[in-house]
Amino acid sequence: MEARVVRAVQKRQVLFLCVFLGMSLAGAEPLRYFVAEETERGTFLTNLAKDLGLGVGELRVRGTRIVSDQNLPFLLLNPLTADLLLNEKLDREELCGPREPCVLPFQLLLEKPFQIFRAELRVRDINDHSPVFLDREISLKILESTTPGAAFLLESAQDSDVGTNSLSNYTISPNAYFHINVHDSGEGNIYPELVLNQVLDREEIPEFSLTLTALDGGSPPRSGTALVRILVLDINDNAPDFLQSLYKVQVPENSPVGSMVISVSARDLDTGSNGEIAYAFSYATEIILKTFQINPTSGSLHLKAELDYEAIQTYTLTIQAKDGGGLSGKCTVVVEVTDINDNRPELLLSSLTSPIAENSSETVVAVFRIRDRDSGNNGKTACSIQDDLPFILKPSVENFYTLVTEKPLDRERNTEYNIIITVTDLGTPRLKTEHNITLLVSDVNDNAPAFTQTSYTLFVRENNSPALHIGSVSATDRDSGTNAQVTYSLLPPQNPHLPLASLVSINADNGHLFALRSLDYEALQAFEFRVGAADRGSPALSSEALVRVLVLDANDNSPFVLYPLQNSSAPCTELVPRAAEPGYLVTKVVAVDGDSGQNAWLSYQLLKATEPGLFGVWAHNGEVRTSRLLSERDAAKHRLVVLVKDNGEPPRSATATLHLLLVDGFSQPYLPLPEAVPAQDQDDSLTVYLVVALASVSSLFLLSVLLFVAVRLCRRSRAASVGRCSVPEGPFPGHLVDVSHTGTLSQSYQYEVCLTGGSRTNEFKFLKPIIPNLLPQSTGREVEENRPFQNILGF
Repeated sequence: MEARVVRAVQKRQVLFLCVFLGMSLAGAEPLRYFVAEETERGTFLTNLAKDLGLGVGELRVRGTRIVSDQNLPFLLLNPLTADLLLNEKLDREELCGPREPCVLPFQLLLEKPFQIFRAELRVRDINDHSPVFLDREISLKILESTTPGAAFLLESAQDSDVGTNSLSNYTISPNAYFHINVHDSGEGNIYPELVLNQVLDREEIPEFSLTLTALDGGSPPRSGTALVRILVLDINDNAPDFLQSLYKVQVPENSPVGSMVISVSARDLDTGSNGEIAYAFSYATEIILKTFQINPTSGSLHLKAELDYEAIQTYTLTIQAKDGGGLSGKCTVVVEVTDINDNRPELLLSSLTSPIAENSSETVVAVFRIRDRDSGNNGKTACSIQDDLPFILKPSVENFYTLVTEKPLDRERNTEYNIIITVTDLGTPRLKTEHNITLLVSDVNDNAPAFTQTSYTLFVRENNSPALHIGSVSATDRDSGTNAQVTYSLLPPQNPHLPLASLVSINADNGHLFALRSLDYEALQAFEFRVGAADRGSPALSSEALVRVLVLDANDNSPFVLYPLQNSSAPCTELVPRAAEPGYLVTKVVAVDGDSGQNAWLSYQLLKATEPGLFGVWAHNGEVRTSRLLSERDAAKHRLVVLVKDNGEPPRSATATLHLLLVDGFSQPYLPLPEAVPAQDQDDSLTVYLVVALASVSSLFLLSVLLFVAVRLCRRSRAASVGRCSVPEGPFPGHLVDVSHTGTLSQSYQYEVCLTGGSRTNEFKFLKPIIPNLLPQSTGREVEENRPFQNILGF
């Protein structure tokens, strides 16, 4: 381990020594080598082993390389022979340009051990470039009045070579008028000057063509030439002269901008700048400068802006021709603008009356004037309006027109008119102008309000809530504004007994009708009245319509049983013979309903019976009939409850209670029911029993008892002739009501109506049928339909 450390330290010491030696050598003078430019590739320059004092093998072993800052591979080292060769042709002008000397530095790098040697390759110039003029032709302008000895600087030639090979002299082709002087600029460059030897004469020799030659100092010398063209300038002794002193031209006003108007021409006898003429305006106004422009070289006059005949008809221009020497000439150009039909007619409205009242005739609507800025036929015009309008045009003086109504207007037909006034000129092509006038027609109250219907039918269900909206009437007025504002009202009824003010009201603004109170179909089924509609015009116009209100029935009345009467203190009893056949008509429940329609259709149903199945009730007419034969085992007394129900929604009902008594026959029809016998009859019965009991005791009283019994029998006989129902005494007399084929009754019946004492509502106390004979047997006819009782006893 220690041996390795010692070897490493030794290697580092050797490396440091080599670096130190290399750096010391680098500070010495560089090795210099020379080569001429354009030398062929592979040319031998030197042997590096000899120059460095090293052997050929040692140079190869130490890993010698050539390094250049320009990174140009212009040198090649042969490792076998240590010869330094030229790797490529060198162009000094490309590598160094005008710099002299041309030095290419490089380094010799020896790696083992490390050592660097500086060296440089100097490239020598050869005369491989000829002098060159940038311009192959040099032009000069010299006045013929130029004095001899005047010098004119000429363009210098360029030579890329340096030193003795660079530019050294100038010569010019032999002539009697010019020679060359060569001058040094002080920076190593020379330039030529052309010197005039004698006075020039343009008329004798107007132009010279000389050859300028540039020579370098090479061997052999190289040269370059340029052509020197000398123009002898004339003296300005002639002014420009126009071919015409006055030009006239006509130009249409619609000529496009940029078009040529005319071309003027002048000539000058001089040459050169003295003969070069420039054209321009002389004393031109601002309008001319804005409208025209002139080509300064050709003298052509062009439009710069559009022409307008209506604004300016003639332009007068003064054009000046000026040569290079300052001499000038003038001419006049008159431009006449010709008119074309380029202006549409104009309508100038003086007055307009709008709106105008309808029904007015011969009214002046508008006054206007027609104007056309063109001339001739282009300025003549014709005026018209549509044919289907109630207006006419009346021409007046100075192209004035009046627009007048031809007949009365009707606002309800046309609220406004769109009048198009068409004005056409007589030019080619014809131009026209259309002017729209909107004329409003004001309203006059000439239309009365009109109802949408002549009559209205409204339906209201009874028992309505007060202030219910039951319908509306509507009227329209063809007028407008306040003339079309309609106010509704109720007209006085034709029936003075109809309390219309308490039944309905109307909204004056929209015609809505309201029921003021609850209506009762049973009291009032229908009523009619008239409503009026008036506008707010002056004078006001009005119309009227008929309103018919039909009250719809509601099922608000329960069936009312007429027979048998249910509020009697002594209920009626029906007698039924035990020998009655099945279907025997026992009695008939008679009921009415104050409603109408299906609300009054009544049906009957046996609700309760003492002995079910013995009696039945016909559903349509309320007839109570036996369902089977009666037997001795059947009870003598029967109680039936009959349900009477209408067909309303929801249905309403009432019940009737019947008391039936089965008897063997009508020979003893006076047998009362125990619960129906009055107290006085019970006392009489006891008396009879006492008399019979005492008959055996005393025959004295037998006659009296028989007489008493006979009197009682007579009284019962009279009661049986009038009916089996007892009538209590009261202060009110009876009234007979004849009900013939009404409601559910199949026969004609008469009832005696009795009112209870002290009753303020006229309620029925009872109704007693007055039937001269006993109830007949069933005829077998059945009532097909149930017709309601209406208007019976004020129901």
